[in-house]
Amino acid sequence: MDEPETYKPTWRKPFGILALILALFGYALIVAGLSGPIGKMPVIAQMLVYVILGTVWLLPLRRFLIWMETGRWG
Repeated sequence: MDEPETYKPTWRKPFGILALILALFGYALIVAGLSGPIGKMPVIAQMLVYVILGTVWLLPLRRFLIWMETGRWG
């Protein structure tokens, strides 16, 4: 069975996966670098900071995944 002629693989998905891995690695390094100052805070403040830092990277993820799939930013 032949593939439709309209299907053309793009570079967006491989590039997007690589960029996502590198960005998450860099973000993890930044957060790990902040562990010293964060560790001096009270436990409740630490929890709030880590919950916020653990979810803030998700904000641009939806648009990035849409770009990987369609080529548009949203």
